[in-house]
Amino acid sequence: MSRPIDILLGRVRGHQRAPSDSKEFHELTKRDALRQLENDLDRLLQTADSEKRTALRLEMERFADLFGRFLQEEGPSIDWNKIQKLPANAVMDYSSLKSPKNDQIRCMLDKLVVIKLNGGLGTSMGCHGPKSVIPVRSDLTFLDLTVQQIEHLNKTYDANVPLVLMNSFNTDEDTEKIIRKYKGFRVQIYTFNQSCFPRISRESFLPVAKDFDVEKDIDAWYPPGHGDFYDTFRNSGLLKKFIDEGREYCFLSNIDNLGATVDLNILNKLVGEERDDKPVEFVMEVTDKTRADVKGGTLIQFEDKLRLLEIAQVPKEHEDEFKSVKTFKFFNTNNIWASLGAIDRVLRERTLNLEIIINNKTLENGLRVIQLETAVGAAMKCFDGAVGINVPRSRFLPVKKTSDLLLVMSNLYNLKNGSLVMSPQRMFPTTPLVKLGENHFAKVKEFLGRFANIPDIIELDHLTVSGDVTFGRGVSLRGTVIIIANHGDRIDIPAGAILENKIVSGNMRILDH
Repeated sequence: MSRPIDILLGRVRGHQRAPSDSKEFHELTKRDALRQLENDLDRLLQTADSEKRTALRLEMERFADLFGRFLQEEGPSIDWNKIQKLPANAVMDYSSLKSPKNDQIRCMLDKLVVIKLNGGLGTSMGCHGPKSVIPVRSDLTFLDLTVQQIEHLNKTYDANVPLVLMNSFNTDEDTEKIIRKYKGFRVQIYTFNQSCFPRISRESFLPVAKDFDVEKDIDAWYPPGHGDFYDTFRNSGLLKKFIDEGREYCFLSNIDNLGATVDLNILNKLVGEERDDKPVEFVMEVTDKTRADVKGGTLIQFEDKLRLLEIAQVPKEHEDEFKSVKTFKFFNTNNIWASLGAIDRVLRERTLNLEIIINNKTLENGLRVIQLETAVGAAMKCFDGAVGINVPRSRFLPVKKTSDLLLVMSNLYNLKNGSLVMSPQRMFPTTPLVKLGENHFAKVKEFLGRFANIPDIIELDHLTVSGDVTFGRGVSLRGTVIIIANHGDRIDIPAGAILENKIVSGNMRILDH
């Protein structure tokens, strides 16, 4: 016999709609599930410190609202046949944007707030603490580079652009300690925390947490994706503060995207001489999709609104079409520009309706849980005059794996005022495709131990490395290079070696005499 949970999740698993006589049973089951969850949340709240209880109650009410919406959803939120052709003006080309006049830049910058999503840990790359404190270039971390970029803007134009970090309960404490070192810098730094929501058991649909001591049982809690930004930014008081100061837009991006710097041409379109009579309330930077980006979210026109389409929303039978570079030409970089006044309006009018991303996980103790998340770009459809801007690939330089780290640490880029700029010696603007074997290169410490120094890759197109491989000092890689050390073998690439369009396999060891 199906448990209620299976019946509730039938739509997620793609089961056919149940006969109408069981509709009432479904509704009762859903109402029952929501009521049980609310009772459990109440029980959890009783275990919280009394002075924190009011704020936590508001947070749990938002979670119950998210859970209630999840129960009501009937399959994919997109009817594939109703996707419309993108209007010609939906995505602007970056090259059509005009640069501002120098004497206007300071005034424009004073209307801007820079926000970085700083909730992630470095665990997938084998690092402890916030991902933003991993050294990525010249011993500078993601956070160092971000602070340098904004300080450079503020000094150059005598401006006062603030930096805001959205932390999670995973990164908050460490980040607060780290940002003290920037006290003397010409950057005002503010922080706020995104929500801390309870993971739900896949079996009972109830929180797995026994009490509100998050640190004691950290696996029972999760930060619910960056779509949580809007509510928590408002609740922190920062949204009102910046609006009262006369600021108009925020530029929001992932802290691990080293290409996401303040762009004066885009800002000029929003608050400068190039601004339209009808204000643009929301800009999503997109870039041309390549075969490496087939799973990234894309832009579509749906019900006469521009909106983000994520792979999780796509019916199984249309996934290949979604991944097609021909059908969907752009993908979302998650660099977002949004009007502060419009964010305030959408929240006040309660018209923010973000699609729910269902993230199934199995905890270390074998417990199967559900995380309900939302994405910041999904708000696009809730704003007026939303547009995409097709930006150069250089504005999308995320560091998710050590293969990305190899690129940003190499001579492919020069470091200038906290920004990475592609070397003029590179003859073509595309970055090389790099694949490093998971077993030997996935963790940062391991990765660094395999290179005496980072090879010259100015002329590299494609690099695949698999197995126990090390690189001596001053190695140069050009064209397509594939290095495969089979199980039990080891390959040491000698110092000064130049590999151009080469496949290296087998066993090659260099031993000290």
